[in-house]
Amino acid sequence: MTHDSTAVQLASSSSKATASGGWWRDAVIYQVYVRSFADSDGDGIGDLRGVRSRLPHLARLGVDAVWLTPFYVSPQADGGYDVADYRAVDPLFGDLSDADELVRAAHALGLRVIVDVVPNHTSEQHPWFRAALAGDPGARERYHFRPGRGARGELPPNDWESIFGGPAWTRVPDGAWYLHLFAPEQPDLDWDHPEVAAEFTSVLRFWLDLGIDGFRVDVAHGMVKAPGLPDIGRGAQATLIGTEPLPFFDQDGVHEIHRSWRRLLDSYAGGRIGVAEAWAPTSERLALYVRPDELHQAFNFRFLNCPWDPAAMRTVIDESLAATTAVGAPTTWVLSNHDVVRHVTRYGGGARGLARARAAALLMLALPGSAYVYQGEELGLPEVVDLPDEVRQDPAFLRTAGQDGLRDGCRVPLPWSGAEPPYGFGPAGSWLPQPAGWGDLGVAAQTGDPHSTLELYRAALELRRAMPGLGAPEAGTGHGPGAMSLAEAEAEESYPCGMRWQSAPEGVLLFTRPGFACTLNSRSGPVELPAPGRPVLSSAPVETDGRTVRLPPDSCTWWSW
Repeated sequence: MTHDSTAVQLASSSSKATASGGWWRDAVIYQVYVRSFADSDGDGIGDLRGVRSRLPHLARLGVDAVWLTPFYVSPQADGGYDVADYRAVDPLFGDLSDADELVRAAHALGLRVIVDVVPNHTSEQHPWFRAALAGDPGARERYHFRPGRGARGELPPNDWESIFGGPAWTRVPDGAWYLHLFAPEQPDLDWDHPEVAAEFTSVLRFWLDLGIDGFRVDVAHGMVKAPGLPDIGRGAQATLIGTEPLPFFDQDGVHEIHRSWRRLLDSYAGGRIGVAEAWAPTSERLALYVRPDELHQAFNFRFLNCPWDPAAMRTVIDESLAATTAVGAPTTWVLSNHDVVRHVTRYGGGARGLARARAAALLMLALPGSAYVYQGEELGLPEVVDLPDEVRQDPAFLRTAGQDGLRDGCRVPLPWSGAEPPYGFGPAGSWLPQPAGWGDLGVAAQTGDPHSTLELYRAALELRRAMPGLGAPEAGTGHGPGAMSLAEAEAEESYPCGMRWQSAPEGVLLFTRPGFACTLNSRSGPVELPAPGRPVLSSAPVETDGRTVRLPPDSCTWWSW
């Protein structure tokens, strides 16, 4: 079941970025949360056949690739990120033939397929961990088993906390403790053990041979822990992720793992890629994951977490571009995913939140590099904030009775058509209840409406493909090692990728790229300024006489000349 010829065809027919080193450099990648995308069999849970049936929506939207969240055999303690068998499809989602057919169908539509791989931890139901619990010393060496502290070993080996709340250690009946940075059902692997690395090389080959185009590496920053597993000395450790050094994240040893995976990916034809879900204290540390011999992309969570503030946005954009330019990699931009509150709600909710979300989408798609779209953001979906406690399944909620970041609210199944739940999601019902009134947000309701968020995304992605000044920089623009530093870029208010900041009124961001300009008005009222060109797309109606323009509040406009 190899698809190498299809992958080669996709690579050779890709967009303008191919000439500058790879399709991913300016790709728009659409994240599918499989259980909430489309249900084919009526059990209320999305599946691979459902995804396949809706691929034409993604092709019409204009994305380049689809990223699928885990569909492997799993007890589903954490939405499939607790994997019991990395080479098999969970019956909830179908079987291996469904995965094979989905990849073939996607390739036929010109879409690449990226799948999650979860190398930091397994499920507690994985054969390795079941053997470890049974007392097999060889199996225990593949995980972090340690004796406890205290007179009788009754205390955890160190003070590390789980990302989902509570201690990061669980004691087994014989008195030993095992490490789990996430739920107890997700024991951390010990990547110092050679069998762990060998197993994942085999897993990657399995899916590459099936024809997938790349991997999103879950917790790519977490596989290596500091020697001796030292105490941190303070609590609330989840709040430190991405802001301060931690002994269980972003250790230098992870980079040799990623180098070995890059060599494997490069040994396959067709431009197979690795994408790091990595949290690091600085943009410079994050850029290490995308050096020329490591992974191809890393998620830019600083952009996602940026508030609706033009100064903060510009700082994040500047620092992100400078860091990745220094290592010759494209920057990635993302506004939402399956782990965070949807940005319509983060930006204030209601009409204002939607206006800002539409504007942020145009800003993101105008920036140099690659962009990620989370399912439903093209529909302007808000966070579902009133789910009953009894239907929630997020372990972060279950373990802490209300930790912020309640992830179920962004995972409510999509509306496709119709006026009543399940809105075309499937034949009957959905695993999380959908709100009343979502029919107006469905794909069918928005299609053909020139004012809808869906048609805004479709238009933006069509223009992004057509306009040579958008996406990734072309070959020869200096986007490589030794390129312009942040200080040099700030001095000239420009980057070698062709992006140049221009002066603008307070509260407005204005930058140009070859033949293109982008204006973002973050203020709550309109702003007048000289028209930077001819308007080609706006998140809200603009008024211009060709010489001056009146930018609407909370809006973004694209210009050409």
